[in-house]
Amino acid sequence: MAPQETYKPPPPSSESMKAVRFHGKNDLRYEDIPVPKVGKGQVKIRPAWVGICGSDLHEYLGGPNLCPTTPHPITKETVPLTFGHEFSGTIEEVGEGVADYKPGDRVCVQPIIYDGTCGACLEGLQNCCWNNGFVGLSGWGGGLSEHVVVPTSTLYRLPDNVSLEIGALIEPLAVGWHAVKISPFKKGDAVLVLGGGPIGISVILALKAKGAEKIIVSEVSRRRQEFAKKFGAHYVLDPTKEDVVKRCRELCNDQGVHVVFDCAGVQAGLDTAVHAVRARGTIVNIAIWEKDCRIVPNDMTFKERKYMGVATYSIGDFQEVLDAISSGSMTPGGMITQRIQLTEVEEKGFQALIHDKDNQMKILVKVGGGT
Repeated sequence: MAPQETYKPPPPSSESMKAVRFHGKNDLRYEDIPVPKVGKGQVKIRPAWVGICGSDLHEYLGGPNLCPTTPHPITKETVPLTFGHEFSGTIEEVGEGVADYKPGDRVCVQPIIYDGTCGACLEGLQNCCWNNGFVGLSGWGGGLSEHVVVPTSTLYRLPDNVSLEIGALIEPLAVGWHAVKISPFKKGDAVLVLGGGPIGISVILALKAKGAEKIIVSEVSRRRQEFAKKFGAHYVLDPTKEDVVKRCRELCNDQGVHVVFDCAGVQAGLDTAVHAVRARGTIVNIAIWEKDCRIVPNDMTFKERKYMGVATYSIGDFQEVLDAISSGSMTPGGMITQRIQLTEVEEKGFQALIHDKDNQMKILVKVGGGT
């Protein structure tokens, strides 16, 4: 695997551009920064659409956490940083040595930054890199800017029938796809999904594309319950009104589900997962936990249950998601609940997701033109 650490951040030009930059907790600024110059092995992209992620919200509300306050081992950057790691755009310029892409190509960006030399990378697991980071969280610019320069290793070309708008959904969809792909799920299995937010919906979409026949979702929000049904959940349970463990057993011949996908990251959900999964079943954690949690080992041991973590996506996942959308087996457009401008990111984006979370699924920011 070619190491990304050979990528050198491009020098700034004398021109300026607008960008949304994260300076610290509750400190997001729409400001002027230099336009980056394209270098060897790089392309300059005009971002078109950018999704606001839960990780962005966590940084804004309680960070910096993922965003480095000391120089990142690969990017060497610290806050302030340009946000935006879920994005699509059009290539404006290619650097020396770039032969596979040309100006005008429509692309989405797989934002993982990896060193290519650690034990995980040498096994092809760049998503588990010991020094990993993300474009839009760790440096190298971000989608919430008028221009961004990235290495070609991050690029995936959009099929002709996949719009730039849908291209901005590929990153969160790939998270759900990867989780289902590396889990023990197989067609015919019963599945419980904890949480009906963007990642929960991404898991549902991936499960449907892979032939799932019994998808159970646990979600408190009425609006998100509706989203879960719309995107293919067969049973939607409100954990404040129903005994989710009991219902899972009733729906699965008193055995429980084969796999649980935890997209919520709360103790009550984990407790439910442990008892809702059958003997030798598997709990798959996708959530980023804000607090430590408690697991009772005996609950796992005496039923030979398994608990595994999944981290973002690996090589090939973006392409598989693009192929699924292009073929029509995934139709994620309904996830988009609001479209805003770059000047509105904090007020109509972050604040809406904080104060009107139940009615929002995916807010996209329009930066540039194109379809």
